[in-house]
Amino acid sequence: MCLSLITALGLCCTGCGQSAYEMPYDPDAAVSGFNVISRQNSKAAHTFAEDLCVVTENITNDETVDMTQAEAAVLFDVNNREVLYAKNAHEKLHPASLTKVMTALVALKYGSIDQVMTATDVVNITETGATLSGVKPGDTMTLNQALYALLLQSGNDVAMMIAENVGGTVEHFVELMNQEAQELGATNTHFMNPHGLTQEEHYTTAYDLYLIFNEALKYEKFNEIIQAGSYETTYSDSAGTVKNLRAQTSNLFLRGNYKAPDNITVIGGKTGTTNAARSCLVLLSRDAGGSPYISVILKAETRDLLYEKMIDLLDEIQN
Repeated sequence: MCLSLITALGLCCTGCGQSAYEMPYDPDAAVSGFNVISRQNSKAAHTFAEDLCVVTENITNDETVDMTQAEAAVLFDVNNREVLYAKNAHEKLHPASLTKVMTALVALKYGSIDQVMTATDVVNITETGATLSGVKPGDTMTLNQALYALLLQSGNDVAMMIAENVGGTVEHFVELMNQEAQELGATNTHFMNPHGLTQEEHYTTAYDLYLIFNEALKYEKFNEIIQAGSYETTYSDSAGTVKNLRAQTSNLFLRGNYKAPDNITVIGGKTGTTNAARSCLVLLSRDAGGSPYISVILKAETRDLLYEKMIDLLDEIQN
């Protein structure tokens, strides 16, 4: 009898190692939040974070928000993890300078705010229409100074300087950007550069930008900068001559050109514009009770329409 019992127990134990469990989601799903973050050297799939919003379908209100002149838009109640609006949340689009949110995130994660950076020839950007801060090879400034120029002025030359100094090379920094995107679950995102000027394989989604922006907001310095209306500082050229840097926010809510709906306060965000991406905006806003909301609009036809539609979108907070 003892032998029979031991044999039975052995069979049960062996069976435990053979039990199969179906994954509750498709590891290759188009929805970023349902993708497996890493399949290498892992016996278990990492599930999507429970403290984030997840979008699986369009959630729109055509009676109050006409988003026909924008390609994608999302609005999230951060605290309640509620999707208030979603149009084409997972469509891959050019992000323009919204790319710089990830550039700032990687710089803050891997760099030191006080580190002194030196510009090289990588800052020589000649693309027509590119926004530049005027940094030249041999100029030096701290990462702190550069981040203000990056996020307020949207300097593409500064983005390259940050990337090279923090990453060792621009190429390695971009690898870190893509690595960070994967770790955040932003699996419909792929970066080719740190500034957002148009390249074919440089894309993201409205939802992935929410994930990236939400993570960047965990850094006090990022919050500080995106709320600033302007910034002035001095830095040095290769000969030690002092140069002035004056940066004004490109966020027209903060500049007073546009007003958010009553009881809604726009805290800050990032703008982006290229011919391919059209007009783009990601925002952090708060309601009268101080609760935070993240909103994103991609590929609005014009800048004026971008802000008009963002006002309509923020008005959904009160409905």
